[in-house]
Amino acid sequence: MTDDGSTAGGETDALEIDVDERDGSLYRILSSAVVPRPIAWVSTKSKDGVDNLAPYSFFTVASVDPPVLLFAPVDGAEGLKDTPRNARDTGEFVVNLVTEDLAAAMNETSATLPAGESEFDHAALERADSTAVEPPRVAGANVAFECSLRELVDVGGSTLVLGEVRHVHLAESVTTDGKIDIDEIDAVGRLAGSLYARTDDRFSLERPP
Repeated sequence: MTDDGSTAGGETDALEIDVDERDGSLYRILSSAVVPRPIAWVSTKSKDGVDNLAPYSFFTVASVDPPVLLFAPVDGAEGLKDTPRNARDTGEFVVNLVTEDLAAAMNETSATLPAGESEFDHAALERADSTAVEPPRVAGANVAFECSLRELVDVGGSTLVLGEVRHVHLAESVTTDGKIDIDEIDAVGRLAGSLYARTDDRFSLERPP
């Protein structure tokens, strides 16, 4: 290492973390580095008929054939949170796309509410009937995936929720020639803390043969 703190090869000092010796979780590091993350705005219905709606940014596609989505809620102090518990109990949920016009309402639905109170009502969101499942969709969402629960997987302090897509809703405003037009979807992505990202600043790279 040279006098200015850099290595001879031009590399600067880096923060090295031995996970086995670290106190506390890596939540901040993981959520700050794995960005931007898409947001699964998941609507469910409890066994008592209460509509639940909550955002989860540990979310991705698990499989194309069959079409399977997954999201991974961090468990609560008493185990499963409302969303994974409702999905387990009823076998159904809906993943709604979060666009910039819905971002404030999405944030409202992350509030901790008393049992029996619906986030749809708390955030003054209009419901829309689903086609293949019981939980309602967010009426203003341009894209929604109705899912049947495929599996719950316990992973430490989180629970992976995998759902097989049974029906897809696409607003005409985000399609061109019957296909999703990425230029028309103003989805937002989660960063860390209270920060989010827009996805309308794009560039193209052609994949090599």
